[in-house]
Formats: sequence, structure tokens, C-alpha cells
Amino acid sequence: MNAITDPSTSADRVELYDTTLRDGTQGLGVSLTVVDKINIARLLDDLGFDYIEGGYPLSNPKDVAFFEEARRVKWKHARVCAFGMTRRKGVSAADDPGMQALVAAGAPVVTIVGKTWDLHVDEVLAVSREENLAMIRESVAFCDGVDAVEEVFYDAEHFFDGYKANPEYALQTLAAAVEGGATRLVLCDTNGGSLPAEIVEAIQAVNTLLRSDIPSSKAEMPLLAIHPHNDAGLAVANALAAVEAGCVQVQGTINGIGERCGNVDLVTVAANLSLKLGRDVLRPGAVKRLHELSRYVYDAAGLEPQAGQPYVGDGAFAHKGGMHVHAVQKLAPSYEHVEPGSVGNQRQILVSELSGASNIAAAVGAKFGIADDKQVQRRVLERVQDLEHEGYQFEHAQASYELLVYDALGRRPAFWELDHYRCIISRTSPDLTQPVSTEATVKLIVDGQFVHHVAEGDGPVNALDAALRAGLVGHYPGVAEVHLADYQVRVVNPTAESAARVRVTVQFAVGLDDPHRETRYFSTVGVDTNIIDASWHAIADALSYHLIESGCGVAAGA
Repeated sequence: MNAITDPSTSADRVELYDTTLRDGTQGLGVSLTVVDKINIARLLDDLGFDYIEGGYPLSNPKDVAFFEEARRVKWKHARVCAFGMTRRKGVSAADDPGMQALVAAGAPVVTIVGKTWDLHVDEVLAVSREENLAMIRESVAFCDGVDAVEEVFYDAEHFFDGYKANPEYALQTLAAAVEGGATRLVLCDTNGGSLPAEIVEAIQAVNTLLRSDIPSSKAEMPLLAIHPHNDAGLAVANALAAVEAGCVQVQGTINGIGERCGNVDLVTVAANLSLKLGRDVLRPGAVKRLHELSRYVYDAAGLEPQAGQPYVGDGAFAHKGGMHVHAVQKLAPSYEHVEPGSVGNQRQILVSELSGASNIAAAVGAKFGIADDKQVQRRVLERVQDLEHEGYQFEHAQASYELLVYDALGRRPAFWELDHYRCIISRTSPDLTQPVSTEATVKLIVDGQFVHHVAEGDGPVNALDAALRAGLVGHYPGVAEVHLADYQVRVVNPTAESAARVRVTVQFAVGLDDPHRETRYFSTVGVDTNIIDASWHAIADALSYHLIESGCGVAAGA
């Protein structure tokens, strides 16, 4: 038995074992490069995650490359784990390529997954139940006997299904892992269908096994861990129930990504353990960076953040109903179960047709000096309601909303006047693999002068954007630093078919050209039956908004 070093810093510590880099990448549409995996691992380590599962060394070259790179990193806190299966039937652990790859990865922790459910042993592995126990015992013992391996974790796959079907055999598989030298017994709800009460019942049985049925010669008894999946929507509840029942470690992924319905979300788990249960997780102050971690992994995986994600989603502390906003302004805990900043998030006051005057005051009252002007608040609210009836939505277009307020106050400057614009899309070949040419013409009146520009682009929106900027940059150089970052289209009234109105929401970034400047993002919205005109309104509003925010042409008092 190798010496066990415990990452815990207190008796209340709950270890967080992250498997985003392995189990998470099995999720639909998730792919991470080696660089992505190393960068995510570094961030996890910086925040104080205890274990980081890097992958399955035998499965693909990318995971092999990760472990090669990981050996060069000086980790602050986390231990890197290599994941693999038990030896194959009829082959010794020392001669099994999977076992050899596991120890060759050079990770201080090895996690071995084995079959716990007799159904899998009989029908999937097609080995005797005694052989399966030997495969578990010998695989754990082989890895435990390698000097470079500090700990061996045993992942009991389908443990809870196995326990329901044949509790005696399920517990025998754990005993085999203990006999081999496992330092953690990881109870996996692989199908994700267990209920919290079933989780607790099974853990109590395992605790009884460890206290009474394991030979007393074992100097170090393994500790328990939980690895729940979310197929019944209960992964977080099951993880917390398992911790309350005695598990010292939770295995999961950031944002809950993973196969089928995903793994348990370690972001939510960490927040609940720390803020609700007072348990020791991560490094001091790291819980306040959970929002940062969540967004980083979403970006790296190429996934859209989930607005309704607990604690860190954009909607987690977003208030829309007028009654709610009024209450939150007076007493935040009345509609917020924790302080948004405790996880690095922030409160949002949404403005929509459901809003009251209090939403207007809370959202922009201080900026525009209308916090106590009920008449202006009501005028703005009525305008918002009228526009939302037409298909506008301002929840994700704060810049357009603020321009609406400038309009209501009579303080929006007119930087230019549109004379006309025209787009020409030309296809000269029936070969659809050949590109089409797009040309846009924009004629403006700027400072009393006609400005006329033509530009080509990858499409009509790109060409119009280029022509508009070309006409403005000589008068307003600041428009050059505004970059289109995201473009989304939504049909507003689909029953109208091809004549339907569309809502175009465009996100822009300012500061991308300057590495010493923090990038600022804002969004605008346009609605029309013509997608090009809807896009024009969103782009024109964005450039106007940026010029106002930069201090150009705003009337006194704004």
C-alpha cells in the first residue's frame, strides 16, 4: 500500500473530483483540444479542485498528449487522475495494455472502473462473477503496487442499480476493491435514475460493510465518493444526500456536461456545499469565481451558457416582474436566496411588457436621472410594451433599451441621416459551391454633407456594415473599434411563414484591438419582415450607442 496523502484541509472538507476533461467530453457536441484541457485543468487547480481526471490514456492520442503535458505542469493543489478499466478477462493485470497505459500516464492517482451490476457481469462482460471480482481486485492491486501511484480510486459502475438487483454481490465488488488497496470507493449512479432515499440506503449498507465485513488487517479503510448522473434531474440532490450520508468526495463536471442528460454540475454542488451547508470546498474565496469558471468551460467547449443554471446562469438573479423588482430593491433576500456576488454573478433588472415602473427606475434610473420621475418611467414603459407587441425583446439588448430611453427624454443625438441603402446579391454560376458576390451601397447625410460609399462583403449584412462604417469613420473614428461578435435571428410570428417578422439580436465587442483594455460587450435588436432591414437597425443602433457612450453628441443632463 502506497502512502496516502489527503488533500483535505479540515474535517468538514468535501473533495471535488472533476471529470470534465473525460466524462464531460462524452456529451453531445462537446470537443476539447489538448490546449483547452490543459487550460481548464489549470483553472480548476487555481480554484482548489482536489482531483482532475485527465482522460483515458488508452482511448485516444489526445488523452496521451494531455498526460504528457500535465507531467510538465507544477500543480498548486490538484492531483491529476488517469482513468481506465479493469484488466480484461483471462489476462494478468501486468500484461494488460489498459493497465500498462494507466500507470504509464504518470498520474499520481489512478481511477479504475469496474462492473458492479450482476447484469453487466453476466451479459456484457460474459465472465463468471468470481472472475469479475478477481479482475477488480487484481487491477487495483497492480496499480497500487506502482511506486509513482499515490492513490487508486475504484469507480463502482452502476453501483445503485447493482445494489437494487443483487445487494450481496454489489457489496462483494467493493470488498474486492478494498482488498486490492483502493483508497476511495466511488459509488456511481451511472444510469442517473436513483432517488435520494435510495442513495442514502445504499451508502448506509456500504458503511456497515466497511465497519464490520472488511478484514481488520486493513490499516487504512477507503473513504466513500459519489458519482451521480442527471437522467432523473436529481444529480445535485443525490450528491448532497450522499455527502450528508458520509461521502467525502463528489465526482462530476463543470456545468454538468456529459453523456445523455449529463453529470452532476460541480458548480452547483460547490455553491450548495459552501453557501448552504458550510462545508469546506475549493480554496478560500474561490466560490466567488464559480461564474468565471462556468463561462470559461462553456466557451472552451463551444456551448451556449444556460440562462437558468443555478447560481451562475444569466437568469439566476434576473428579475422581470414589477412586483419582484420592487421587492428586491427594498429587500434583496425577498427574491434572492444568496447574494449574487457570492458566486461571481450579478443581479439583472429586466425590462419588458411585464415590467412595472420600478423596473425602469432600477435598470437605468440612476444613469439617466429618472429614478424619481414617475412620468418618464411610465412613458418609457409604455414604449417598451408597444415595441414588444411588435416583436422586440430588450432583455438581451440593453443598448437598444438605453437608446429608447434617450429617445423618450429627447436626448438622443442624430449622428447621421440615412438617404438610402441598397444591396445587390449576384450569382453568376449555377454551381452552388461557388460563392455569390454581395455589394452594398449606403448614402448618408453627415454634418450636412452627402456621404456615399460602396462595399463588398461575405453577405448583405457584412456588406452593409462595411459601407456604413466607411461613411462614418472619417467623421467618427470611434466606429472602427466596434466589432460584431454574435448574430442571432428569431422568427417572431412563424404562422406567417415566409412573410413572418424576424427579430435580429446582434452582440458587439469594443476593445478587442487593445490587449491592455478590458473588452466591453453590448447588444442591440431590430425587428422587421425584412431580415436585412432588421439587421440594419441593429447595426445602426450599435454604432450610435457606442458614439454616445464614448461621449459624442449627448445633450446636457444625459
